[in-house]
Amino acid sequence: MTDCLFCKIAAGIIPVKRLHEDEQVLAFPDINPQAPVHVLVIPKRHLASHAHATTEDAAMLGQLLSAAGEVAQAQGLENGYRLVINTGPDGGQTVDHLHVHLLGGRHLGWPPG
Repeated sequence: MTDCLFCKIAAGIIPVKRLHEDEQVLAFPDINPQAPVHVLVIPKRHLASHAHATTEDAAMLGQLLSAAGEVAQAQGLENGYRLVINTGPDGGQTVDHLHVHLLGGRHLGWPPG
């Protein structure tokens, strides 16, 4: 999608600090961090949200979670971290491209919101 912020980031049109990259996914710091460590992990291929995923997306979804774990380890989050996928307006999704928030570096209270 030509007007999608995360597609532009994945394509290298908008530069970011790439913390992890492979064939399917990219991880980079969130520009509005909500914790000392706040990384976004996105599929390189456009997928509007988790609600749009199908069984054909299973491998990519697994890669998103695997990459998030690798980034968490690289960021030194041995005391734990949280993975969040906001889906749709009521779920708090503000960019219409599937993304996983990796949050850590401090105690994260529950319930979240």
